[in-house]
Amino acid sequence: MARKRKKCYSGIGGQAVLEGIMMKNDDRYAVSVRRPDGGISVEPGNYQGIPGMGAVKRIPFVRGIFNFVDSLVLGTRCLNFSASMYDDDGEERNGRGEKLMTTLVTVFAVVMALGIFIVLPYYLASIIGRQLRNASLLAIIEGAIRIAVFIGYVLSISLMKDIRRLYRYHGAEHKCINCIERGKPLTVRNVMRSSRLHRRCGTSFIFFVLFVSIVLFFFIRVENPFQRAALRILLMPVVAGISYEIIRLAGRFDNIFVRIISAPGMLVQRLTTKEPDASMAEVAIAAVEAVFDWKKFLQENFGYEPEENQESSQEE
Repeated sequence: MARKRKKCYSGIGGQAVLEGIMMKNDDRYAVSVRRPDGGISVEPGNYQGIPGMGAVKRIPFVRGIFNFVDSLVLGTRCLNFSASMYDDDGEERNGRGEKLMTTLVTVFAVVMALGIFIVLPYYLASIIGRQLRNASLLAIIEGAIRIAVFIGYVLSISLMKDIRRLYRYHGAEHKCINCIERGKPLTVRNVMRSSRLHRRCGTSFIFFVLFVSIVLFFFIRVENPFQRAALRILLMPVVAGISYEIIRLAGRFDNIFVRIISAPGMLVQRLTTKEPDASMAEVAIAAVEAVFDWKKFLQENFGYEPEENQESSQEE
């Protein structure tokens, strides 16, 4: 009997790491990395986020900033694990030292992001503002500069060989999730035929952050330049909270409104994702299967159970 094709939210998300993929489902996560010898190492784990914030992370428009911080911390931890596979000395890292390094890297990443994408566009717009007296136009110009800086940053780092491979693993991550959410068995063949773009992508989240900041800062008028810069930084948790709710909406629903608001972020994803090869798809599948029972998901949501003898490594 023919099964009805539809899209169903799975709840899993992920991130590309060095020669691998991290996938997360609720509190469980797994990092799957292609080792230098050609094999695949899978490191499962549990991450419950910031201690004592379970209830707070269920409050709409507040949970966004905490989930963002959790993603940064877990992402950095997984990047460290993937990098350790390629350490020249091959030595294991000290647990306490690794936690300290993860914290420092996370804080540094946040500070750099605020400097590059918030303070720098504000400063450049302020230079232009010396010739303008229209505050509304200046706010729009600042937003346009912010988006241009982000696009320029993405394009510039894509010139690096390692980043281009990271973008390919990013594509493999999206393809796996799309394959499952479209009701297809998780095989290399099906993964390779799936889209590399996904509405719940971190790239789309960042783009929503940029767009929401333009709208919010447009209505906030403060004369003192230092207060204006400080407000932009202090309001980022609010911006992140609103953006998080939008990305949740985009991931759970499929209608004309969602497609319209998702279109710019999906367009930018064409820069941050590239087509993977079959070996990258295998790594992504290994990460998914460590945290998610996709066969049960297909049976419960699409009404069929995949055949046991389906090929899992056939490439189109």
